[in-house]
Amino acid sequence: MPQLNPNPWFFIMLTSWLTFSLIIQPKLLTFITMNPPYNKPPMTPKTTPWSWPWT
Repeated sequence: MPQLNPNPWFFIMLTSWLTFSLIIQPKLLTFITMNPPYNKPPMTPKTTPWSWPWT
């Protein structure tokens, strides 16, 4: 059964994982987000009961 042979696929997976972890990810993390999160005061919504016309 060829799918049980990890010889070609393990190297490809390891190479792609290392490429992402060591090269691509640090480059992506250096970007500055356009909308940085900021602290908003917690707001509680004002709820009013619904007045049903048939009750």
